[in-house]
Amino acid sequence: MAAVTPEVTGFYDDKTGSVQYVVVDPSTARCAIIDPVWNYDETAARTSTESFDAITAFIDAHDLTVEWILDTHPHADHFSAGVLLGERYGAPRAIGQKVVEVQKLWKRIYNFGDDYPTDGRQWDRLFADGETFQLGNLDAHVMLSPGHTLASITYVIGDAAFVHDTLFMPDSGTARADFPGGDARTLFRSIQRILELPDATRIFVGHDYRPDGRDARWESTVAEQRATNTHLRDDPSEDEYVAMRESRDATLPLPALMLAALQVNTRGGRLPEPEDNGRSYLKIPLNQF
Repeated sequence: MAAVTPEVTGFYDDKTGSVQYVVVDPSTARCAIIDPVWNYDETAARTSTESFDAITAFIDAHDLTVEWILDTHPHADHFSAGVLLGERYGAPRAIGQKVVEVQKLWKRIYNFGDDYPTDGRQWDRLFADGETFQLGNLDAHVMLSPGHTLASITYVIGDAAFVHDTLFMPDSGTARADFPGGDARTLFRSIQRILELPDATRIFVGHDYRPDGRDARWESTVAEQRATNTHLRDDPSEDEYVAMRESRDATLPLPALMLAALQVNTRGGRLPEPEDNGRSYLKIPLNQF
């Protein structure tokens, strides 16, 4: 695949440390939106659109045509704004085909009924590992990269790889693998596959938690990750990595919005169906974790 350079703009959500992206083919002004955030205040149980509004203002100001809205996986720390953006721009929404396994898993955890579909119909397209697509004149392909979740995928668009929650910035290491369906050994193998991309490939991460209070950052390269990532730079064996990852994960709390977010995000970014009073309600499984 030719090393074409898309224009990438990241939008940082300070509350969750999430990074959402607008990826542009400069030759056509066509763009993709990756992992958009729908803001949620858990103390008031209220959604809002600050992050959505920043993206739409950017797209409208640059007169871009939205060709894709892409999820890398169902996120555990924010609601997805994919449906909102799909309705605004009439663009198809896509995710990896393994999302159906995540839906089945969380259907059991939430004890959803038979009216909760687990076939991925909430998205317009389910990508398989190795599948290709176009963004304007740019070639793009999909890499299955599970471990953080069952369904995680990486989008490689030109010389840019959007690696979701597999790698963080080098000073932050790598993602946790202790969520339901996660696996540290699988994560290690996914990381190795990403690091086989050309050294100059730009790596765009899904989160940055600003260690030591530094400014938020979200771009590195394959070469930088291989040489300086705090979890990878000493070239650990698979077993050494798994031991480190599992030990570290055992100390981490669940994300604050996880039990709220996953019942929205496994629906593609839709709230549960309103009840007879017109309100949607979230369902929290007590003593599950």
